[in-house]
Amino acid sequence: MSFSIATWNINSVRLRIGLVQRLLSEAKPDVLCLQETKCPQGQFPSGPLSDLGYTHIAEFGQKGYHGVAIVSRIPFNTQHSRDFCNKGDSRHVSVRFEGEKPFLLHNLYVPAGGDEPDPEINEKFAHKIAFIDEMEEWSKADAMPKGYGAIAVGDLNIAPLENDVWSHRELLKVVSHTPIEVEGFGRIQKAGDWQDVMRNHIPAAKKLYTWWSYRAKDWESSDRGRRLDHIWATKDISDRCTSIEVLRHVRNWPQPSDHVPVVAKFDFNII
Repeated sequence: MSFSIATWNINSVRLRIGLVQRLLSEAKPDVLCLQETKCPQGQFPSGPLSDLGYTHIAEFGQKGYHGVAIVSRIPFNTQHSRDFCNKGDSRHVSVRFEGEKPFLLHNLYVPAGGDEPDPEINEKFAHKIAFIDEMEEWSKADAMPKGYGAIAVGDLNIAPLENDVWSHRELLKVVSHTPIEVEGFGRIQKAGDWQDVMRNHIPAAKKLYTWWSYRAKDWESSDRGRRLDHIWATKDISDRCTSIEVLRHVRNWPQPSDHVPVVAKFDFNII
């Protein structure tokens, strides 16, 4: 038996619910994690997804900004959301799956950080750095309860490796690829001994992107992308990942998000 998890920054779930339905119908992941749902708590459009068999939904949202949701056709337990940095925004939701290898699934949306990579003059970047620091402590203490593995997915808004951006040299001073962010990213991974599941399957020497700006006239030909969306797992679970697929073609769907889905498949049963 196997199961699959997809992660996707949808950039407004109500605006793009048709795209979510299309993804679920075509890719058929067992679990879909959405970020930037921009949907107030309690107003998530669950009906069209339930009609497709995705009847188990954990959502944490707010009006107009942020928001995360886990949509599953497999039952889960214990929904929880952490208020990182005491901001009162909706950037984390987790659930627990039982079965052959019990684990927690965390869905995260890290702050983008604005345009200026200086916390002294940019409050949004200061928030991002504080969020990264708190994620390090969360990885150490709370992300993996005793007796459980963990998977963490989402839009982490950091492209850590040289080949996670279209130009390492030109983006060193651009938010998402600055040294302070990349160093913080590494600290979070080390704190939880997280495995980069995507790069375990796709070598670091190969360019790999999940986001392309709306500003590009032809995103595909210019291909100035970044890998902002990630799938992490504890080693016992990462070792059971059989494939990673970045669904680039979804960027060409009508009214697309600027992110594309990433799908991971694992060879153990969560039912």
